Amino acid sequence: MVDPKIAAVLRTFVPDGRLIRLPAKRGRRRVVLEHVVQSFEPGRRFPEREVDAVLRAWCAGGEVDHVTLRRYLVDEGLLSRDHGVYWRSGGWVDVLGA
Repeated sequence: MVDPKIAAVLRTFVPDGRLIRLPAKRGRRRVVLEHVVQSFEPGRRFPEREVDAVLRAWCAGGEVDHVTLRRYLVDEGLLSRDHGVYWRSGGWVDVLGA
């Protein structure tokens, strides 16, 4: 079951699966970032170009560029990086496949 507050934040900032802008408030921004990071499979390493391609799709037509989004994901500890390789290091994981 989805928390109504989380659903409201996502409806506002991620309508139709595209990020239109990032919330100014950190708590709301974290909700959006945790939603976006679900695009990255835990345990897998991603080259920067692949991360950028995924994030560009999220940002298409919105006010946020993929580089800013990537920086927020790293700063919030949701993605980690080393020498141009990224991996998911935070956020919730759906272990039940729901």
